[in-house]
Amino acid sequence: MNLFSRGQKGKLTELDCQEQLTVTLDVTLPGASIDVSCFGLDANDKLSDDQYLVFYNQTASPEKAILLDQSSGKPVFRIDLARLPASIAKLVFTAAIDGPGSMRNIAPGALVLGDAVTFPLNGADFNTEVAMIAGEIYRKDGVWRFGAVGQGFAGGLPSLLAHFGGEQAATTPSATPPPAPAPTVSLSKITLEKQGDKVSLEKRGAQGYGRVRINLNWNQNPSVAAPEKTEKAGFFSRLMGDAKKSGGIDLDLACLYELTDGKKGGIQALGKAWGNFEAAPYISLAGDDRTGTSTDGENMFINGDQFAHIKRALIFTFIYEGAPNWAATNGVVTIEAPNQAPVEVKLDNGNNAQMMCAIAMIENVGGKFQVTKLAEYFGAEGGVGAHEMMDRRYGFGMRWKTGRKD
Repeated sequence: MNLFSRGQKGKLTELDCQEQLTVTLDVTLPGASIDVSCFGLDANDKLSDDQYLVFYNQTASPEKAILLDQSSGKPVFRIDLARLPASIAKLVFTAAIDGPGSMRNIAPGALVLGDAVTFPLNGADFNTEVAMIAGEIYRKDGVWRFGAVGQGFAGGLPSLLAHFGGEQAATTPSATPPPAPAPTVSLSKITLEKQGDKVSLEKRGAQGYGRVRINLNWNQNPSVAAPEKTEKAGFFSRLMGDAKKSGGIDLDLACLYELTDGKKGGIQALGKAWGNFEAAPYISLAGDDRTGTSTDGENMFINGDQFAHIKRALIFTFIYEGAPNWAATNGVVTIEAPNQAPVEVKLDNGNNAQMMCAIAMIENVGGKFQVTKLAEYFGAEGGVGAHEMMDRRYGFGMRWKTGRKD
């Protein structure tokens, strides 16, 4: 493995990289969402064709030479240089923060080319920028090369798009379009702001919705996201109490489900009830992040091609360890379906006396995948646990007993 530093360049052939390779952009900011993108540029370093911006709303270029794969929880670009058209001379890999924070607060990460090159990325290398150009693969004298960039960028993803000659698509049509319009790209995300807000996903293809990813991310220690605010961090640390000693708040992603045949159940790390993606209930939980500092939080997957078997799924989270402080965790759930705008639900308006949050309800409404924001909090009452109190509220009728994780 070759360890690169900022500004270093090399020919792919000399780095033992093939024309088919993977590029992993591991950039995380606890409690925030990071949007990674690959810009396919022409010889003038411009995005002359909007089909060659590969990101959350467009996960593949036309001939599949650039693919964004997030099925493992980490964003991985799968590149086939031989399939790129001659008009594409450079691939630029970027990351942008969606929400508060800056690049100086990111956790240690890296841009990695297959098993050949690692370019470390650290917050100390940046200031108040909210985006970065991490690295690039470019063609010079007919030879593909890699360059480690690590350059901070003041604006977010829309500014990066403008920098490379693209234009964000308007949410409403313009009466006077420009005479020579730049390539337009939709950067839309859907944020469910209030309790009861709903959105339905569009079915793709004959079968269904594809592999739907539900990601929970949060900040297990606010001082990581805002180290300059030492007084505030100290207050949060005292509020968290024993959670800091044990490594932070352990926030678990889970769900209750009901199938169309009447079968009901739960999926959570407690009791190692991981679910099943390929068979009923067609919902599975991928691992358990005990601290909130893993690369991409916690992930659950729904087999959208089998959505006809699912009646509803209640997505929830609970604090398994640590004192509750919902505002400090900055928790957010993102629901991603292939080639659709991501749906975000924030864990806002939390009650710090309660350990559990019902985040969203996913329902099969006439075959449509409908998401409703709940953001409702529960705690134990009168000897009845939080799980059961939530169950009573939404009528799943499960039997509950105390459990622990190993």
